[in-house]
Amino acid sequence: MKVLIIDDEPHIRQMMRLTLEASGYVVGEAGSGEEGLTAFADGRAYDVIILDQKMPGIDGLATLKRLKERKPDAKVLMVTAFASIELAVDAMKLGAADFLRKPMTPETLRGALAAASVTGRTPVRITAAGERPEIQTVTLNGFQITSPRALAANRTDDEHAFLVKHFASATETTVAVAIDPEAVDRIHRLTGRTLAPQGAFFRLQAERLLSAYVWSEGKTPDNGRLTVRDVSRDDVDVALAWESD
Repeated sequence: MKVLIIDDEPHIRQMMRLTLEASGYVVGEAGSGEEGLTAFADGRAYDVIILDQKMPGIDGLATLKRLKERKPDAKVLMVTAFASIELAVDAMKLGAADFLRKPMTPETLRGALAAASVTGRTPVRITAAGERPEIQTVTLNGFQITSPRALAANRTDDEHAFLVKHFASATETTVAVAIDPEAVDRIHRLTGRTLAPQGAFFRLQAERLLSAYVWSEGKTPDNGRLTVRDVSRDDVDVALAWESD
């Protein structure tokens, strides 16, 4: 598999390149969106593009849009240290195949590429105004977490539903993550803001809790349920700046 890394930080590109070359990938590099577009050309030379979001000049989203204009079925993994639900949604609307957060381990990077090749996932299509695309999270130990809209219909207003796939065992499990009222109240007390338990901020908290659980336990919860009972100090700061829910 041929991979093109587009990132303005040389040490990040080197880490990714060495990691992937050790796994048998053929890797090209570009230090900006402009260089990446030149290297990409018509897209026939590369199977996957790893694209940084925050770069001088043409940023990641603008580069992603131009890549998809040249080759609509291009597989692009968006990478950022400044993750948010809004940014992930924008990337998926433009056709990103996956969304990874910095810093990442070599296992995370290899796992994301492996998942892309195993699932053969096609770009997400937005079929109605305001429709939320299905965003994937791939854990280090081979779990893929998605939140299909179809699962939400059977959940209460304080729950978020996720589909968890384990690549090694080829199993799929539905997990419901509830939001404890105390977590909602903590955000209100510390920020003065009321963020709905069914909104995007608490969906992010639910996804993080589930990701941490399957990573530490190596399985989904036996009863198919978890509960967000607290919010970290860092996430309180995120809630203060949260633009939409």
